[in-house]
Parts: sequence; C-alpha cells; structure tokens
Amino acid sequence: MSVVSMARAHVARLSGDLYGKLTDVEELDDELRDIKREIIESRGLVIKTNHLTNGLSADLKSIGKRQQTFERRSFWNSAASNLLFVIVVLTVVKVAWDFRTESVAREITHAQSEIKHLREQLETQQHFEDERSKAESAAAGFYELVRTGKRKELIQAFDAVSKEKLTRAERAYFSDEVKRGKSQLAVAGYHVGLDHLHAGRWQEAVSALEESLQQDDTGTHAASGRLYLAQAFRRLNRQREAIPILVKLAETSADPEVLDDAAFLLAQCLIDIQAWNDAKTALRSFIRRYPQSPFFNDSRMALADVEAKH
Repeated sequence: MSVVSMARAHVARLSGDLYGKLTDVEELDDELRDIKREIIESRGLVIKTNHLTNGLSADLKSIGKRQQTFERRSFWNSAASNLLFVIVVLTVVKVAWDFRTESVAREITHAQSEIKHLREQLETQQHFEDERSKAESAAAGFYELVRTGKRKELIQAFDAVSKEKLTRAERAYFSDEVKRGKSQLAVAGYHVGLDHLHAGRWQEAVSALEESLQQDDTGTHAASGRLYLAQAFRRLNRQREAIPILVKLAETSADPEVLDDAAFLLAQCLIDIQAWNDAKTALRSFIRRYPQSPFFNDSRMALADVEAKH
C-alpha cells in the first residue's frame, strides 16, 4: 500500500470520524436543545406548579378559614340551638310546674274550704244541740210552772225561756199560756181593785188596778178598770193623772157602757182643777151625746152652775 493510499485512507477515516463526531455533535446539540426545552418546559411547569401550589395553598387557607368560620358558626348555632332548646324545655317545665302547682293549690284551697265549712257545720250543729238541750231543760221547767198554775212565776220566767231555741209549737203554747196567765192575773187584780175601791182604800185600789192593766190592757175588763182607776185618782186628788185616761176612754173606748161615765167623770175632774172652759166644753159635749144617760140631769146642773159662776 502506498502512502497516498494510506493518507487517503487516514483522511477518509478521520473524515468519517469527524463526520461521526459532527453527527454526534449535532445529535448532542439536538439533545441539548431538547434538554433546554425540557428544562424550560420543566421550569414553566415548576412555575405553574408553584403557582398552582400557591393557589392551592391559598385555596386551602381560604377553605380552612371558611371551615373554621363554618365550624365556629356551627358551634354557636349549635350552642344557640341547644340554649334555645333548654330555654324551651325549661319554659315548658315551668309552665307545667306552675299549672300543677296552681292545680294543687286550688285543690288544697278547696279542701281547706270544705274542711272549714264542715267544721263550721259541726260547730253550728254542736251549738244547736247545746242550745236545744238548754231550751229543752228551760221548757221542762216552764211547763212545770204551767202545770202547777204558778201564774206570776210563769210570766216572770217567760222572758228568759223565750230567748231559748224553742220549737214553734213550744213557743206558741208558752205564749198562749202566758197570755192566759196575764189575763187571769189581770182579772184577779181588777176584782181586788174593785174591792179596795168599794172599801175606800184608794191607794190600794190604784196599785191593784194599775197592775191589772199592766198584765192585760186589752181584755173585756180593761175599759172598766181604767174608769175605776180614774175614779181612784180623783179620790186621791190626782185629777191630772185621771184626765188623760178619761179623755182616751171618752173618745175611743170600745165599751159603750163606760163612755158616758168616763165623759161625765172627765167633766168633774176638769171642774176640780178649775179648768172652767174645758169643763164647759166637756159638759156641753156630754149633754149633746148622752141625753139618755143617768148623769144627764147632773151634767145640766153642773153646766149651769159653772156658767153662773164663771
């Protein structure tokens, strides 16, 4: 082999190597460009990733804050709900308790009222029984006076026994007995007074007749008793006490037999006290009203005498 051939061969080899190296260099450049592009892309991706990470971090922070706000709001809402529930429950319990308390209080008040009413009824019944027992004892004692005919004691005891809790039948019976006793005493006193009057015991006659009228001033003897009482007063020179009795008898007496007697005795009493004008009036009235009276002539004579002197 010649030098030229060797040179050519070496050149060719060097060219091939150079070409290969150039090729390698070009490939390396391409790779470098790819790497640069990848690096640039990676850097962009890193930046984007950073941005995304920052955004995500911000979102996470925002979400965290929202979550905290939501949790806080949920906590307070829950607390408010629980508090409201507790308040409602307590209110319901209080209302129920108040209602129950009021109901129990009403029942207690009603029970106390019933107990008080029953006690009052019991006390009233006991008081009534005591009074009735006392009244029965008083009625028994009073009936004993009725049975034995003790009229004065009967009349004196009636005021006390009438205050007791008597039955209507007892009260009516006792009242009738007292009226009967008074009437009997009045009649007896009337006759005693007449006896004293006929015997000239004027003061005793006044006492007996007054007691008789006190016992019974409505009986059949009452008008005559008043007339005789007035006569006794005149005998005692107590004409001024006799005159009111006689005026009433002469005007309103239901017994016609005493009318003229009372009218004439009135005129005599007026003459006794020298009430001349009233005496004249009384005598004139007597003469006009009682022309058939046995005192008619006496009244005319008395009127003439009074008119002649006064």
